[in-house]
Amino acid sequence: MSPMPALLATTALMFLSAGPSLAAGPESAQTTTAPAVRTPASAQTRAAYDRMDALSRSVFWANEQEIDPADPVAGVRLAQALRELGRYDQAAEAAQATLTVQPANLEAMLELGRAHIARGQAFYGVAPLEQARALAPRDWRPWSLLGVAYEQVNRFDDARAAWNQALTLSPDNPDVLTNAAMAAMTHGDAPGAEALLRRAAAQPNASGQVRQNLAMVLGLQGKMGEAEQILRRELPPQLAEQNLAWLRARGAASASAPSPSGDAARTWNSLGG
Repeated sequence: MSPMPALLATTALMFLSAGPSLAAGPESAQTTTAPAVRTPASAQTRAAYDRMDALSRSVFWANEQEIDPADPVAGVRLAQALRELGRYDQAAEAAQATLTVQPANLEAMLELGRAHIARGQAFYGVAPLEQARALAPRDWRPWSLLGVAYEQVNRFDDARAAWNQALTLSPDNPDVLTNAAMAAMTHGDAPGAEALLRRAAAQPNASGQVRQNLAMVLGLQGKMGEAEQILRRELPPQLAEQNLAWLRARGAASASAPSPSGDAARTWNSLGG
């Protein structure tokens, strides 16, 4: 199944370093200037990079992690940026490297789980996510991600239980509802997925991707009019046309029970939870 079209903007960065100071006297010819000590970027600079594209962030956070491997933020942010770039193996390595020096880093555990899920190896993400759940049992995110991981390794009852607990901790959370909806799609339950996605899309903090997933589910059931309205509101014209073409190619009338193997997998991207 072809991946859903996406737009990735990248920005090239140029890092400038100051040259060595000129010698001030004859003694300096026999001494070696000590290399400048590299220090982590300021909070203001970090906040600015967090608003940039994934490629820029990956370069910046790799540099920050090199400066201080024990930085509780740099390794996690690097793993996140690499995952967004589709470099899932490297994302898992970055998260694992962070856990090597910071074994109790909750965010690194979650990011490691996300990376393994994204690379299609959720089995290896279950252990760090269960560790995160034990560390923060009142945090909905480990439960939500465990639902995705359990679903991917065919532990369906465990997946439903994890999502139910996540919704108990964070009622009507759009990320959790979207994950459950995508699972319903993989099992051929398009109406059930639609109900969950409508509930998710109605939340004030629902992302545009939630609405795009709803449009996909509607289109696969033949409800192309509503699907088109959503896609044209959420996407630039060219991307909207590409997504509509993808839906039409599968035949609106015959796609009411989509194949579990691919239609939902292509939009299984609510890993922010």
